[in-house]
Amino acid sequence: MAAAPRPPTALYDYPKYWAECLLPTPFLPMSRQEMDQLGWDSCDVILVTGDAYVDHPSFGMAVIGRVLEAQGFRVGIISQPDWRDAESFRALGKPNLYFGVTAGNMDSMINRYTADRRLRHDDAYTAGDLGGKRPDRAVTVYTQKCREAFADVPVVAGGIEASLRRLAHYDYWSESVKRSVLIDSTADILLYGNAERAMVELTHRMAKGENIRDITDLRGTAFLCRTIPEGWREIDSTSVDQPGRLKKQKNPYEMSKPSDNADAKEIRMQALKADTCASAESASADSEPQVLSIIPDTQAIKTDPSSTYIRMPSFDEVTADPVLYAHADRIFHRETNPGNARPLVQRQGRNDIWVNPPPIPLETEELDWVFDQPYKRVPHPTYGDAKIPAYDMIRFSVNIMRGCFGGCTFCSITEHEGRIIQSRSEESILNEVEKIRDLTPGFTGVISDLGGPTANMYRLNCKDKKIEATCRRPSCVYPSICVNLETDHKHTTQLYRKTRALEGVKKVVVASGLRYDLAVLDPEYVKELVTHHVGGYLKIAPEHSEDGPLSKMMKPGMGSYYEFKEMFERFSKEAGKKQYLIPYFISAHPGSTNEDMMALGLWLKSNGFRVDQVQSFYPSPMASATTMYYTEKNPLKPLGKNNTEQIFTAKTQEQRTLHKAFLRYHDAENWPMLRKALRRMGRSDLIGSGDGFLVPGESRREKEVIRRQSTKARPNLKAQPRSSRTKPRRR
Repeated sequence: MAAAPRPPTALYDYPKYWAECLLPTPFLPMSRQEMDQLGWDSCDVILVTGDAYVDHPSFGMAVIGRVLEAQGFRVGIISQPDWRDAESFRALGKPNLYFGVTAGNMDSMINRYTADRRLRHDDAYTAGDLGGKRPDRAVTVYTQKCREAFADVPVVAGGIEASLRRLAHYDYWSESVKRSVLIDSTADILLYGNAERAMVELTHRMAKGENIRDITDLRGTAFLCRTIPEGWREIDSTSVDQPGRLKKQKNPYEMSKPSDNADAKEIRMQALKADTCASAESASADSEPQVLSIIPDTQAIKTDPSSTYIRMPSFDEVTADPVLYAHADRIFHRETNPGNARPLVQRQGRNDIWVNPPPIPLETEELDWVFDQPYKRVPHPTYGDAKIPAYDMIRFSVNIMRGCFGGCTFCSITEHEGRIIQSRSEESILNEVEKIRDLTPGFTGVISDLGGPTANMYRLNCKDKKIEATCRRPSCVYPSICVNLETDHKHTTQLYRKTRALEGVKKVVVASGLRYDLAVLDPEYVKELVTHHVGGYLKIAPEHSEDGPLSKMMKPGMGSYYEFKEMFERFSKEAGKKQYLIPYFISAHPGSTNEDMMALGLWLKSNGFRVDQVQSFYPSPMASATTMYYTEKNPLKPLGKNNTEQIFTAKTQEQRTLHKAFLRYHDAENWPMLRKALRRMGRSDLIGSGDGFLVPGESRREKEVIRRQSTKARPNLKAQPRSSRTKPRRR
């Protein structure tokens, strides 16, 4: 069973598998014909993905495939198979080791549905931008079809969709709490996060004959276990974080209509005493919810992750009680630091889900090695001239780092890639730029992006490795920037200068999201960025103007925005350029009231912004903001008896539409809705013409239409039959 996670081996230090002599390949094969041309009789690993196969380091399956190939394994790819037919999963024959399954670079549900649950008809990761080429909940469907195709072949689940579903999670599309994807998919093991370490180790050990079910000591993995092995100490999650008031649980022995018979009452009382949960809490069916009073286990903070695990509330418990769900979210986010995280265990049905600590981040040399594999940097030839929008977006861009320590509650990057920044070397990045220049068709001299999850976190790490290894802060920059965080952007500034100095490079644009509260700490970086690396517009994401919603997002206040705006405009003027900031905002985020959205609309109008596209909050699995949406609790604070905060969340379609309308105050189609809302809020003073108003009043024509509609709505006595009229009383 579960064993203590092993220390990592460098990715390039493994002995090569015997098939190294047959590698590398021009492209990873997608057909038996390609395998025959390569002289292969079989694949060691077959990767199944919901994306079109683009041999580029921005596409997860290409990265995993090339990394395994560099270890000496023969890797094939089945891209977007027909999930209705198991024969599609036999296209490359039976793999010698396992199937690796992923939904693709995006969660299949987010890829297929809008934030308002409307069906999308396009798919940027599919040739021709066609929607419907992958199933809903693709990891589950693909895994089951792999089982149907070859019942005796192990299946490894990975990618963003599996990663964010490794434990019980709220599912926005079904409006319910769902089990771990491990159970529904029947995969043998789940690899979460950037999985190069776990995948390489797993593959080598399976190639040596180890059974996949016996490999339980890999960081960044989750699996099912029936019994907890000896030698492990259990820590109840409530000793690490007190959950506070719990929802009253219904007594399973309680009858809908209790009898007054004395014998029946006695039977019910005996049954109640036999109920261990009820007796433990000493609560009857009619008692008030109790406050858990548990003395914190001060030793839990210092326990050895190699011999202790945290027992989280079970699936049944988090499904029944929103407080316990929010509590589980707090525990999950506390245990994300590879330096001190402990295994998490959650009961789901008859099994436990065991989640090992996160993977150790890649060293710079290892990350360089990953990006230095022989990617062709183009789609597989089978797609011909068909456009793949996601590829067109990134084909001239370079990823310089991984991870994000921002901790924004609505974002899943930290849950997937972690908070520790992993940066490539300058040499590796510059080499990739030269490859783009020399090998990528259509290059005109413009690098479209030099960034990553965030534009300006390159080589920004904790100043003290010991502090980094013990820290449990969910964000290094909220509520304030940590004093232990390196904030000098000199490495990024130097990288920009060296990149644009390369022969054949005319311009380098920075298009990744900018963390402006960090940028303002280094004016030299801002000047470099604004003077040379803005393509006329720079997108930044304040997300909101009001402190209430910003505190739920873990985003900085508007003070940082104004400071950055002043720098941006000053340096643009000095450079003799007309450039503009384009701020992005989220509507309907948990904690955003109608008044907050109204204030944001007024802010937009007073600053002259007319937003064309609005991003409504999208509750993605395992994000803290999703927990707020579902539970209406605040998991950013201890959930003890003093935390009585109820978070308002726009859940109905009417509420979400209104919040979007406030951001698009200038759209005449939204004016009737906004006028109605403003009057209901007692803010009729914001209806009128001029700078101090949010929306104009009704025109003469609109007033006439309203008058006619109200007239039609009144009962017309003259039109009623004579017999139905009310007769006056006789005196």
